[in-house]
Formats: sequence, structure tokens, C-alpha cells
Amino acid sequence: MPKPTDLGRSISLIELYDLGMEKRTGSYILHENELAIIETSASPSIPYLLKGLDVLKIDLKEIKYIIVTHIHLDHAGGVGLLLEKCPNAKVIVHPKGKRHLANPTKLIQGARAVYGNSFDKLFDPILAVPENRLISKEDGETITIGENRTLTFFDTPGHAKHHFSIYDSYSNGIFTGDTIGVFYPQTKDYGFEFVLPSTSPNQFNPDAMLKSLDRIEQLGVDIIYFGHFGKSENPESIYEQIRYWLPKFVDAGEKVIEEYPDAQVEKKIAVITERLLLVVSTFLSDKGIEASNEVYKHIKLDMQICSMGIVDYLEKQK
Repeated sequence: MPKPTDLGRSISLIELYDLGMEKRTGSYILHENELAIIETSASPSIPYLLKGLDVLKIDLKEIKYIIVTHIHLDHAGGVGLLLEKCPNAKVIVHPKGKRHLANPTKLIQGARAVYGNSFDKLFDPILAVPENRLISKEDGETITIGENRTLTFFDTPGHAKHHFSIYDSYSNGIFTGDTIGVFYPQTKDYGFEFVLPSTSPNQFNPDAMLKSLDRIEQLGVDIIYFGHFGKSENPESIYEQIRYWLPKFVDAGEKVIEEYPDAQVEKKIAVITERLLLVVSTFLSDKGIEASNEVYKHIKLDMQICSMGIVDYLEKQK
């Protein structure tokens, strides 16, 4: 297990091995007089998070806030389990996600529908968060951590309606969860940074996603901290890539639905996945990234989930 990564500005990143994959998800630890954690991943990741906190010599009693950008299980599924270890912590969540952390029944049902027999291995257990330990933050509200750091919460739908992004005054950075994409650090070794939109079901909306991107861009941040995985100090490149790829994703979905109007949903998802994989793989191959590179394993998984969200969105538009 790698040691936590010092990202500067009193922020550390702990690798969480979501789905058993490296550089998939991480928790950001904000080191101030009042400690905060952003993102927990799913419950099977909590042992890695606890080990990382131990390496950082953080007493769990000192953690004041556990913050989740949204309630999808790969970001918040482990929050109840972690909270049991952190007696003085409160959980901060988007107002539309609060009730689902207090009663995760629908979260569990939704994930079971997507992941089937793999659910228990990937996500179990999902523990309810006591109501008295939940805090919701409306758009523009803030908290202060220590003497130098103010966090501002911005409602940023597109990936999900229960999603906020968190602006950090100390680093002039923003924690974006999945709103403006998945970041693939594997490509850094080839001299470029790569990001793709995250269009997973069932609240994906491309127009809302682009509006959220515009809003983040207007903040003039220097750093973007992604839910998947790591940071970029080239925000303009990130915005440009999302604006390039998002219409291509939606267009691929529209063409498949037009070509296969009477096909089962599973067929449409499979064809969209195949086409997205082809165009993305061709792009990366042209950049010199071999087919054996680990990044393709991540992208194959992501394109399947993205295709599900694209079909769901387009069917709703009918």
C-alpha cells in the first residue's frame, strides 16, 4: 500500500483501491486545527483509509468533518462505517442527499440493480448515518477549518442532482467529485493529462453538467481535485476536454438509439459502450499509449457505466 501523497497546501491524498483498482478513488485529508476528510469511497475501502490516517498520525477523535461530494456509493458508501470510528465527526452532504444517508435503502436498491451479484463484494456494508450527525450545505454556504481555510459549497448538478463541489480558499482549488469528469493519472507518464465526462445513471444531464463546468471555470481556480483520481493544475485543459468529449458521448448515444429503435436497453448500452471504447482507445493509441496500459481497464469500466447513463438520459428525453 503506498503512503499518503502530500499534495501541498496541507492536503494529503489517501489511495482507497475502489473495486480493487489502483488510482481509482481517494480521500482528501485537510490538515488543519480542525481535520476534514473529503470522500470516503465504499465500505471495502475504509480499511485503507484508516491505515492512511494512521500513517499520517491522525487521531480519529480529532476529525471534525467528513464531507461527501455526492451520495453515489463509490464516494459515500463507506461514510457510515467510517463515522463509527470518528466519535466527534459530522457528515456534510448536499441537501438532496441527506435523507438517503440517513436511510440508505434506495441507494442500496439502485446499486443492486446496476451491480447485481457483485453488490455485496463491492459495497457491503452500507450503514445509516444518524440524523443528528448530518449537516447539509446549501449553495454558497461555507465552513471555516482552522485559521486559513474556508470551504464554500456550490451546487453543481449534471452528474447527479445531489452533488456539490467544494471550493477551498487556501489552495484556490476545488473538489469536483464527478461533476467535471474522471481524471486518468496513468496518462501523465506520456506527457499529457486526460479526463472524460462521467455520465453514469440516473441523473445525468449534459446541459446541467456544462452549466456546472461554466460555474467552476468562473471561480478561476488553480487546482482541480477529482473524485477519480488525483489533482490537475491545468484547469483550462480539463474544461476544454470535457467540452470536447461530452457532445461526442451524447451524439454516440443518439445515433445508436436512432439505428436500433426497437432494441432492448441492454443492446443499446452494449453498442454505445463499444463505440465509445473505440473512439477513446483510438485517441489514446494515437498518443502512444499501448493497449496493455492500466488506463484501459479503468476506461472500459467507465464507458459501460457512462453508456447506461446516456441511454437513461435519452430515453427520458423522449
